[in-house]
This record gives sequence, C-alpha cells and structure tokens, in this order.
Amino acid sequence: MGLADKRDAYVRQLSGGMKRRLLIAKALVHNPPVLILDEPTAGVDIELRRQLWSYVRELHDKGTTVILTTHYLEEAEALCDRIAIIHNGEITANEDTKTLMGRLDQKTLVITPDTPLKKIPPALKKLNASLRDDGTLAITYNTAKAKIPDLLAQISNAKITIADLRTEEPDLEDVFMALTYERD
Repeated sequence: MGLADKRDAYVRQLSGGMKRRLLIAKALVHNPPVLILDEPTAGVDIELRRQLWSYVRELHDKGTTVILTTHYLEEAEALCDRIAIIHNGEITANEDTKTLMGRLDQKTLVITPDTPLKKIPPALKKLNASLRDDGTLAITYNTAKAKIPDLLAQISNAKITIADLRTEEPDLEDVFMALTYERD
C-alpha cells in the first residue's frame, strides 16, 4: 500500500468533524491565491469555526480570493465582501455586501412599554405593528418614509408609556427572504 493509499485509508477512519478539520487544514496550508470553501463550518464546533473565520479573514487580508458557499447566512454576512444569492438555480443578487444589505429600506422599532401589551392599540393599527410574545411592540417601517420622532409621537398619542426602545436592522436572512421566497 502506497503513502497516498495509507493517507486515504486514515482519512476514511476519521469522524466527520475530524475529517472536516483535516480537509480544511489541507486546503489552507499552502496559502493558495484562490480558496474555495464549500460549507466549511458545517459540523464543526464553535471554537474551530471562530478559528477558521479568523484565518480566512487573515488570508483575505493578504490577498487570497475566498469563494465561500454556505447556508449559514450569518457566516456570509460576517466574512464576505460580495454576496451572490442563488434561488431555484437563478442568481437573484450578486453585489457587494453593503449594497445588498441596503436593499431593504426598513428597520424595526421595538418598544418596551412600562406594562406589557396584550393587544395593539387601535391608534397604531395603521402602522406595520406586531406584538411580540414578551409584550413588546415591534413597528417595521420604511426608513425613507417614516421617521422615529413621528413614530414616537403616534405611540405617545396611543397612551403607551415607553420603558425602553431600540431599533433592529435587517440582516442577511431578511434580505435573502425578501429576494427569494417572499418574491415568489
């Protein structure tokens, strides 16, 4: 049995996670000019994932072109300068991450009232408002059309006392859903 055969036999005996680690290490060891990673963090633990992300960023900073295919949208959003979204075999988007993330011209204003709400007040029915399980009020608004002070005035007019508030930005999952399944 030759050396290559022994290596292949050894790799077949490894567990799934160990095999993935070995294959990733093998791909990264030569500092390639182009690195193609297909679902690199599937089945790996959190620490290995963080190490891999760090190393991929380091390679990219040194000039390596990294092509990443993943279903982990958080991973793509964190690592990629440019993202292509493929749906039903078609490329529905292919642009730099910042531009892609800006496609959804919306935010969500999350209001924590002094007292958790049981229902949406009638005065707020015309807004894109929803009640969350914890009693907070979530108002999704178009940033080009609605302004926070106007929303807060409507909330005040509805006699809601605000204990806390925050805004939530859309993430890559929101963009993905808008460009794929919600479009269908």
